[in-house]
Amino acid sequence: RATMKSLRFISAEAFVSNAEFARKSLSGVAHNLFPLLFKASYLLEQGEVIHDLVENWPLVDFNMGKLLGTTVDCQEDLSHRTCSVCLESCLTGLRDYVLNHPSPYMNRLKVVDLTGIKDVEVQFCECKKTMGRWARTQLLSKLCLELLVYLQQTPGTFEISVDVLIDLFVTERNYELVVQALLKKCYCPLKICCVAFRSDNLALQKFFYIIKLTDPSLLRKLEIVHNVRLEMEHLEILFNSIYFPLLMSLTLPARTFNVRRFTATDEQMLTNIGEKMGEMTQLTELSMSFSILTGRLSSCFHQTVKSSPFPLKTPLKVLDVSNCSLNHADMAYLANSFHANHLEALDLSGHNIPDLYPSIFFKLLSNSSSVLRSLTLEDCNIQDTYVNMLILGLSPCQKLQEFKFLGNPLSSQALKHLFTFLCELPMLKNVEFPVPRDCYPVGITYPIDDASLCRFDHQKYESVAEELNLILLQANRKDVKASTPLFGSYDAAVQETNNELGAYLIKSFKETLEKFTTSLNK
Repeated sequence: RATMKSLRFISAEAFVSNAEFARKSLSGVAHNLFPLLFKASYLLEQGEVIHDLVENWPLVDFNMGKLLGTTVDCQEDLSHRTCSVCLESCLTGLRDYVLNHPSPYMNRLKVVDLTGIKDVEVQFCECKKTMGRWARTQLLSKLCLELLVYLQQTPGTFEISVDVLIDLFVTERNYELVVQALLKKCYCPLKICCVAFRSDNLALQKFFYIIKLTDPSLLRKLEIVHNVRLEMEHLEILFNSIYFPLLMSLTLPARTFNVRRFTATDEQMLTNIGEKMGEMTQLTELSMSFSILTGRLSSCFHQTVKSSPFPLKTPLKVLDVSNCSLNHADMAYLANSFHANHLEALDLSGHNIPDLYPSIFFKLLSNSSSVLRSLTLEDCNIQDTYVNMLILGLSPCQKLQEFKFLGNPLSSQALKHLFTFLCELPMLKNVEFPVPRDCYPVGITYPIDDASLCRFDHQKYESVAEELNLILLQANRKDVKASTPLFGSYDAAVQETNNELGAYLIKSFKETLEKFTTSLNK
């Protein structure tokens, strides 16, 4: 793929392409050329050169996002390349920076920022082997502990101190290693600074222990997701015991809330949680999918926070309340709240919008239309008869970049009609559309279960998909990517740890069967 490169960058590529020569010559390279050489080495996957550049880094900071992003010398953004060769060379180079610089007067590096790396589905690196967030967490923790072992034998290197900003991803499998690295952080020259924390497949007790070790005062993003059994009472304990002053994004696991079995105590608990969230002055992103919140959405954004007439002191920009059993009152609250005017990404999947609240949904769309970038309406029972209304609602959303509506019972004809309209949205880049209803056997019921999801006429689907892409092409919208990911959008974190998650699910299923068998025997 051709990209604009300056003569300086082309020269840098030529320099690093001979790894042996480049490594020998680094001592004579001007300090301000190190970032240029780093990006050139990363593009060409010159692992040994990357290692030596980092080992001898002469500048105060090392910011991966800025180094690999679009620059004057090379417009190609490499921050989405999680190349295993390059990232391992980078991190081992950082370890060796500490080991081979005994004098504090030779050290300038103070901050390493690894948070700008983006995990994506398609990799363009030659090796095709990625190092995801979980593996980066694992390797950095391992290297920190290796350094500590070395320092016990070689005192003096303690004078080096480098803050390493990273998005940690912890599961049962790497928990012990990360805990050890965090416990001994104050003794290690490389100081792990957790900016974002994701927890999957982890016992609740272990989650509570490790989250305190991360230094929550620095945390900007917290994701508690699959197989972490966090319920409302645990969330109240978390918020009462730990303060998150910089938290901007919060994702809670499925079934955190279930208002169907609420007592008076639960009502008070929900109010307390709402108040604590109100004190998070930076919070702008909230995901509470697969909880049951019927009639209680306003309680989550509690309105009695001192000094603030609003549910949260900062308006939400991202909200995911998919499959939360919202009723008309919840939707009315959301449409009329001050959040509506600021929502840039909204997920209302799993709600029967046409039947339950068509007019109030349009009010919500209208209020958010000036800023809305991403809209997800999967499994919302949107049928052919509702398409014209949907087009009417989406028309003001001129900044919409992403529209996902998988799992809706729409015919091929309705999809063509909708796509003709979507071509008119100037900022649109990504569309995820359902397999047309007429590709499935007659009598199929929605939402379609996983077993039936793939039982459609694939040849007919390909034909329809071709027609839809032709509509985009004829409207000169090659920039729009249209696809049907049957089992949902790509999730880099799930993809990286799917074996562990799968093993956990099998173990849980086995335990359930054993309990059931024991009960039968009794």
